[in-house]
Amino acid sequence: MSYISPLLTAVVGAVKKSASSLDRDFSELEQLQNSVRGNKNFVFNSYSRIEKNLKVELGKIRPDIPVYTPNDKVSGTSYFAVSPIEGLINFAHGNPEFAVSVALIENEVLICGVVYNPARDETFFAEKGKGAYKEGYRNHERLRVSAAKELEGALISSTGGYMENSDDAAKLHAAILKKSGDLRLSGCIALDLAYLAGGKYDASLSLNNHVCSMAAGLLLVKEAGGAVRGMAQKDMRVEDLKEIFKNGNLSASNFNLSPKVAEIFK
Repeated sequence: MSYISPLLTAVVGAVKKSASSLDRDFSELEQLQNSVRGNKNFVFNSYSRIEKNLKVELGKIRPDIPVYTPNDKVSGTSYFAVSPIEGLINFAHGNPEFAVSVALIENEVLICGVVYNPARDETFFAEKGKGAYKEGYRNHERLRVSAAKELEGALISSTGGYMENSDDAAKLHAAILKKSGDLRLSGCIALDLAYLAGGKYDASLSLNNHVCSMAAGLLLVKEAGGAVRGMAQKDMRVEDLKEIFKNGNLSASNFNLSPKVAEIFK
């Protein structure tokens, strides 16, 4: 189909090939009756295998640019931003809220992105200027953000690396609940953004996310007609991907809710 370029087709293929063992590993984790140490070793080996596979497969597509994961120091303006198992703690506990997230960034511009959840066999993908989609057997489903106009009754997700800023996270969550009355904490920013792109969430507010964890999801939201903002932006009328990539503090929603969501953390 015209909206799936050879580049995006290759990236989707690389993700699925690299993650071919994830479904089996997840099934084993659900049944694993081993020691805590044994569980940790199993998860580490699974993550490392997928990380290695992704670097090899994506390197075949664009050997001229590096492949970064959350374990790497990201530098430069062109790279693959990859999270081999986003929502790793969920995966380790047999919770299906995890995904493989891959985005291609060139000159600080999001070019294409893929979010793949093997536990539910869900594949979300987007390419700059061509829309966002969920893979289907015969026809792919076009993703569009919700049409919600008010915070009251809106379903908002939040997640992120809260180890060093738990107080800030608690304040943010309290503010969300005060304004909307409903909050979901999934532990997987990539899926949060994919579901936001598909209208299952109305907004997502989260702190301290790594660029490799959120880049693909950001493009899904943008291409589904949503607004992506940095929480510290002075001008909330425009997006600032450089700001989001730098500090990881993210506000995403439809355009109707965007100015109202901004008020939550002010």
